[in-house]
Amino acid sequence: MSVKFYNTLSRELEEFKSIEPGKVGMYTCGPTVYNYAHIGNFRAYVFEDLLRRVLKYAGYDVTQIMNLTDVDDKTIRDSQAAGKSLNDFTAIYKEAFFDDLNILRVEPAEEYPAATDNIPEMIELIQILIDKGYGYIGDDGSVYYSIEKFECYGCLGRINLEGQRSGVRISTDEYEKDQAADFALWKKWEEADGDVWWESPWGKGRPGWHIECSAMSMKYLGNHFDMHTGGVDNMFPHHDDEIAQSEAATGEKYVNYWLHCEHLMVNNGKMSKSKGNFFTLRQLIEKGYTGREVRWLLLNTHYRQKLNFLHAPGEQLEFPGLEEARTALKRLDVFTSRINDLANGSKATDWGGLDVVLDKAAARFKAALIEDLNISGAQAALFDLVREINRAIDEQGLSQKDADIVLSLLRKFDNVLSVLDVDDQQEDEVPVDIQLLADKRQQARKDKNWSEADRLRDELKQAGWQIVDTPDGAKVVPL
Repeated sequence: MSVKFYNTLSRELEEFKSIEPGKVGMYTCGPTVYNYAHIGNFRAYVFEDLLRRVLKYAGYDVTQIMNLTDVDDKTIRDSQAAGKSLNDFTAIYKEAFFDDLNILRVEPAEEYPAATDNIPEMIELIQILIDKGYGYIGDDGSVYYSIEKFECYGCLGRINLEGQRSGVRISTDEYEKDQAADFALWKKWEEADGDVWWESPWGKGRPGWHIECSAMSMKYLGNHFDMHTGGVDNMFPHHDDEIAQSEAATGEKYVNYWLHCEHLMVNNGKMSKSKGNFFTLRQLIEKGYTGREVRWLLLNTHYRQKLNFLHAPGEQLEFPGLEEARTALKRLDVFTSRINDLANGSKATDWGGLDVVLDKAAARFKAALIEDLNISGAQAALFDLVREINRAIDEQGLSQKDADIVLSLLRKFDNVLSVLDVDDQQEDEVPVDIQLLADKRQQARKDKNWSEADRLRDELKQAGWQIVDTPDGAKVVPL
């Protein structure tokens, strides 16, 4: 089966073919480290983690580079407001970012280059662009890129440049489509920059945001590499500017496949720091949720669809989506716990149809994910497997050998999803009143008082618990 992805550049679903067989070079736009990343940012990083894991699941060796933007308009502005040096200020949020990635179970990239560690490469690239006629020194002393010189400028974001006035310049790092203009490659030092500057052939100053990613991606992956990812808000101007700079400098195609994930919304509005309607991972952890639950929520919607994060302040269920994630994971926990108990039991009868069931689940799981990361199809394959195995256990039991085979497949699934905790089962502490209800139900069953047993079962269910049979006897577990 071939791997397919939706390529933003062509706006089509394409079969993935790596430049070097069996190997993938992938660049992902990392955080601007001026504050704690919010979960809208982490939607992109979890999507990229799923992409990385699926490529590895499909047999590829992945080299992922994620940059850290530690010098730009925002980092300079906020470090000065905090009364800290740029390095001391950004170090706080770099460390926080890596802590959050770990909590969300995001696999580490192979390299995390910081912009401030790669200034010489940026200066060299800017000089090439000047020598080739794409870069020029403006009357303000900064170096700009002439977008009219690059024939395909705006091809990724589909920008219409008709009527664009030649020589119109913009010096800010971020701007909108209707502000398309020559953009800054090197910003001449101004008093507002304080002590943030580097020497260059054009005087002291600092790089523009867009040149940073061009220089760092090509340094680590070469002039032409397989895949570049980010959020849809990176598409223009950032990624279009990267393409223009890189291809003008090298004369080669920059990237073959562009993948972008959609926004995370809050009650159908875009989550953003500027609007103040955002949540950091730390805030959700303080509310009692886990990184695994947040990860499941961020994975749960296809990356090219908007994900609506529901927030109901003042309600008993303040975050309904996270509650749904908790419920889904509890169901999976009960299942993996049940299989682990069987794997440690003594039942000897093998189930003759197990191989067919597992092969079908594995094929469906993989087929869904390699079709542009169809996460709903993969989840359907997983939950159908849970249902079939549970039915088999209820009807005929499962041997240790068969339980081990099921656990092996679950581990493979978890190499992609990273939420199942197959080998790290932590039993929930059963409240005293719940255990008392369970004991009464078991006694009612022994007494063959089926109506009372059913009533107690329903009472347990309403409280969020159930009784499951294991080789070590009946256990009370969360629904």
